[in-house]
Amino acid sequence: MRKCVIERILPGAGGMTNEQLTELAGASDEVLRGRGTDIQWIQSQVVDDKIYCLYAATSEQLVREHARLGGFPADSVRRVEATIDPTTAELIR
Repeated sequence: MRKCVIERILPGAGGMTNEQLTELAGASDEVLRGRGTDIQWIQSQVVDDKIYCLYAATSEQLVREHARLGGFPADSVRRVEATIDPTTAELIR
């Protein structure tokens, strides 16, 4: 499976309460339960008016279908080409 970053434009997302975020996560989980092992939610970051989500999926279409069924946007879906972190620099030393 490939990883995808999803940008969800949700005005006011950064001000959502824990209850609202729990409800949103529950809606996502409910849809995922019916999708099998071809799509997995890894984590999400909530910022001002957007939520950025990291998913593993066999296709972009599955990610978009998950959003449609869950009733939340998938304004941009991008395939992750590489992942780097502070240890990446250590590999060249």
